[in-house]
Amino acid sequence: NDNMKIILATHNTNKISEIKSHLKETKIEVISLLDLKDYEEIIEDGHTFLENAIIKAKAIAKKYNTLTLADDSGLEVSALNNEPGIYSSRYSGKGDYQNNLKLLDNLKGITNRDARFVCCLALVEPNSSINSFEGVLEGTIAKEVITEQGFGYDPVFIPNGYNTTLDLLGSNIKNTISHRANALNKFVDFIKK
Repeated sequence: NDNMKIILATHNTNKISEIKSHLKETKIEVISLLDLKDYEEIIEDGHTFLENAIIKAKAIAKKYNTLTLADDSGLEVSALNNEPGIYSSRYSGKGDYQNNLKLLDNLKGITNRDARFVCCLALVEPNSSINSFEGVLEGTIAKEVITEQGFGYDPVFIPNGYNTTLDLLGSNIKNTISHRANALNKFVDFIKK
């Protein structure tokens, strides 16, 4: 099979470009829901990243009868009982910058700043067989948010081994060490087999 087609079950432009660039060395052709102009809402009512990724992948695999990859990811902060977790993107209800402010507010006066980004990828075949790949990036939460433009929680997340936040490390480093990169590496290894 020379050129494998995979539908990527997301509208998130950041995720799409990150995943497409990660897979450009492979023979996988990635088609996103944006490419398909498919805006039908999928209700993600799972309780974990993996459950939500599987819900998305299953719905699209069935709809298009095509191999589908879905990603669900977010931030888990130890001192907050692993919140925001699956609610990461809608933590404040007001977008990324407000999410960061709410997180910092909830961590006021707390010394344990340990956190991790988690990414679960679910690969679903039209015959419903499921494979999943998890990637994690460990780090700590900064004391303040410096930029309003960063993606997600990148402006407040300092990866272990680095002394600056993820958004300031630049996309080359980010796309090498990120939770999504870790999960994608496992996915690519699996596809090659």
